[in-house]
This record gives sequence, C-alpha cells and structure tokens, in this order.
Amino acid sequence: MTASTTRRSVLAAAGAASAAVALAACGSESADGSGGDENAGGDSGSEGGGGAKGELGKASDIPEGGGMIFKEQKVVVTRPSGSEYKAFSATCTHKGCSVSEVKGGTIICPCHESKFDITDGSVKGGPATKPLPPAKVSVKNGTIHLAEG
Repeated sequence: MTASTTRRSVLAAAGAASAAVALAACGSESADGSGGDENAGGDSGSEGGGGAKGELGKASDIPEGGGMIFKEQKVVVTRPSGSEYKAFSATCTHKGCSVSEVKGGTIICPCHESKFDITDGSVKGGPATKPLPPAKVSVKNGTIHLAEG
C-alpha cells in the first residue's frame, strides 16, 4: 500500500462520514413520526402555568365569555362568566405552539387548529388529545395575579 492510497482511503472515509451526518440531520423526525419542529407559534416544551409570576392586568380587560393571552408569562386567562376567572398554560399540548386567540368560548392554537374550552381547558377539537394544564390566578382590587406554583 502506498502513501497516496492511504490518503485516498482516509479522504473517502471522511467524506462518507460527513455525508452520513448530513443525511441524519436532514432526516430528523419526532417520536410520533411527524417530522421536525412545527413550533411556528412559539414556545416549546413546558406544560406548566407559565413563566414569570405576579400581576397580569386588569380583570375588566378580560371579556366575559372570552379571554386574554399573556405571552411573556405563557398563560391564557379566561372569563367564562361574570366574575369567574380561569387560567391555563398558553402552550398547546399537541406540538408545543403558543395558543393565539380566544374566540367563541374557545382557546385556539394556530399551528394545527387545536381548540380548548375556556372553562376547564379540555380539548374541544384535535389534533390535541390532552387538556391545557391549569394555572392559578386570583383577582385582587380589580387586578389579575398569577399565583406561585
């Protein structure tokens, strides 16, 4: 074996390894077989009540039968009726996108049109199969507060 043959075989092996790595990266697939990251709407992963705690805003800004999304805190606050306020994670349980609107008694995710009920976070329309996790809120002096834990 000559020096040029050794160099050639080393270069060929390196090229094959590089190609394998590139193909593996391009073909990444999620565990459910759906392909890569479809998080067009936002924050992935966390199924909790959100980030920062504390004051969210005026209770009067939440329309009865509707809700408001607090993106920074990753929470959606709804007002099913009167002075009843509920809160849920704003992270969709299907693919981790952030929900985008509350309309007609429904919390809507823009990525795949999953729909959740404003009263209990339950799934009203898939592809999501799990409800939005609840978050704790309280109303004090007309202001909505996100509770710890």
